[in-house]
Amino acid sequence: MKLPCIVGVNRGPTVDETPSPRFLGTHLHPDNIPSSFYAKKTKMLVIFRNPKDTLVSFYHFSNNNPVLPVQSWEYFYSHFLSGDVPWGSYFDHALAWEKRIDDPNVMIVTYEELKQDLSEGVRQISSFFGFSLTEAQVHQIAEGSTFTAMKESAANSHGTMGNVIFRKGEVGDWRNHFTPEQSQEMDEAFNKHLAGTRLGAKLNYQLHCQ
Repeated sequence: MKLPCIVGVNRGPTVDETPSPRFLGTHLHPDNIPSSFYAKKTKMLVIFRNPKDTLVSFYHFSNNNPVLPVQSWEYFYSHFLSGDVPWGSYFDHALAWEKRIDDPNVMIVTYEELKQDLSEGVRQISSFFGFSLTEAQVHQIAEGSTFTAMKESAANSHGTMGNVIFRKGEVGDWRNHFTPEQSQEMDEAFNKHLAGTRLGAKLNYQLHCQ
């Protein structure tokens, strides 16, 4: 399977040089994923987070990233809501995956679900990919996949970007950033785009964002 790759100095193996089965992480819009992925029935695990915490996480990632300009909260909030940010509109992205929610090769899980019961998430994800795990293996994977565990090992896994990528990992940190007016505006955007959809229901917006 040929995949695009970024070539640089001292690069590691490209995806097509790695033996199957292989893992590829991406933020691509589903319409921009190569058609060969769908033709070859590639398994796709899609992780969504509620839009308010996504905005907060994206804001801090951008401002803590040394290669990106620092932006005010108000500026970043307005651009996120209008979709004028890298990778585009959160809601357009969500609606595109909503169209693929019945695809047997697509599994959509939420960050909040994994935070609530990570072991069950490991079981469901491993089953989706066709792996049969013992309970001991589930426990071991879940233990190493908590936000705390990943943050503690971030220097080894992500180098100097570790503290940029792993900040708090909390559900509901948006309450420390949004004004009441901004919260209401996001509520209206969610209702306009995702109310009544299955992905919208899966995000459990009323519990996590109101």
